[in-house]
Amino acid sequence: MKSTVEQLSPTRVRINVEVPFEELQPDFDRAFKALASQIRLPGFRPGKAPRKLLEARVGRGAVLEQVVNDAIGPRYSEAVTTNDVKVIGQPEIELTKIEDNVELAFTAEVDVRPEITLPDFSEIAVTVDPVEITDEDVAEQLLSLRQRFGTLKGVERPVQDGDFVSIDLSATVDGEPVPEAATEGLSHEVGSGQLIEGLDEAIIGLEAGGSTEFTSKLVAGEFADKEAVVTVKVNSVKERELPAEDDDFAQLASEFDTLDELKADLRERVERVKQVEQAGQIRDKVLEALLEAVEVPLPEAVVQAEIDSALHDAIHALDHDETKLNELLEEQGSSREEFDKDARESAERSVKTQLLLDAIAEAEGTTVEQQELTERIFFQAQRYGIPPEQFIQQISQANQLGAIFADVRRGKALGSVVNKATVTDTTGATVDTETLFGSKTEEGAEAEAEGAENEAAADESAE
Repeated sequence: MKSTVEQLSPTRVRINVEVPFEELQPDFDRAFKALASQIRLPGFRPGKAPRKLLEARVGRGAVLEQVVNDAIGPRYSEAVTTNDVKVIGQPEIELTKIEDNVELAFTAEVDVRPEITLPDFSEIAVTVDPVEITDEDVAEQLLSLRQRFGTLKGVERPVQDGDFVSIDLSATVDGEPVPEAATEGLSHEVGSGQLIEGLDEAIIGLEAGGSTEFTSKLVAGEFADKEAVVTVKVNSVKERELPAEDDDFAQLASEFDTLDELKADLRERVERVKQVEQAGQIRDKVLEALLEAVEVPLPEAVVQAEIDSALHDAIHALDHDETKLNELLEEQGSSREEFDKDARESAERSVKTQLLLDAIAEAEGTTVEQQELTERIFFQAQRYGIPPEQFIQQISQANQLGAIFADVRRGKALGSVVNKATVTDTTGATVDTETLFGSKTEEGAEAEAEGAENEAAADESAE
């Protein structure tokens, strides 16, 4: 077999393949074997009919068609490997010659990874916010912890921001009741904004037993996006009493004996959270510097696939109704033209980022260990709130394991650039990226960030 490669553009090639017929003999053997098992000829056992009789029955053209269809895929793959073509996506194949007993020839046009000239990573310099912990930061965390251990006490006064109320709700649209909006004895924290828009403003100032009406747009159900008249009645009002800031509270809320020890621990937690936030800012700014410094030709077919995926997701959320998408955009003060423009810009940035980080990973010899891949899978499963075994089954069925592998590799590639870049904070101090990142993969940093934030941000529920 002979194969050559023509460069059509920085992101597309044409592979020319010529296969002598003698090399197709194994393909003919398989084709006739398949025909023999499918066709029954009188006087011959299944699978034992001679080739000439089989060919006479189905015709030489049918045999050639089967051989060509079976031969092109493996020969294309062989040509890609032989010529070290870094393909992206599926090829467009054209049969250019088939001369019986002489030669099979075809071409395959396919998108490829572009050649990318990488900069000297040590010349990249970024500036980020410093890690600064104030007394106010610690006080905020202490207040959050006190709120967690607070108790609710009934009060006889008008509703204030931060109170806890029991309310009854009902709504009508054009005078017609909305059954799914009716509820009684609903608990609500005033100011949380967790329920219907306009509710908090309506009930502030009411006392227990008082009621009022307000208008709001419904967000779900049969009357979604319709203006409704909402009636709310306040049944009871409670305020949260917080425990005192003292050693007794420290012993109640933590493993520490004194309030000072608790505050010191909260300060350390805040520092960890801010360090992780700084690490995220470093990654973002280094990536932005790379994207600005490096020219990356973009395969149009890959960009268009990203755009199509974004459009599909948007329409899928609206019952696959493209008209609804256009109407929603108009309601939001946007337009389909702006949506398409934003989708293209986002797709181009995404594809450029992937190609650039893949090129860096190749240049840096970045590898992914099995443990790193397992950690990412478990982290993603935890993020989605499903058992790891179920998540693994889902990504296997969707053929997404390769995408997760690529994400881990790209994260490590970016980390290698970060550790070579010069990073300072706005005070002029040099940031030790080795301390922040070490050899962590990106998902490891994300997991640490989430864990630190969960530690520092205490549950604000008063129940």
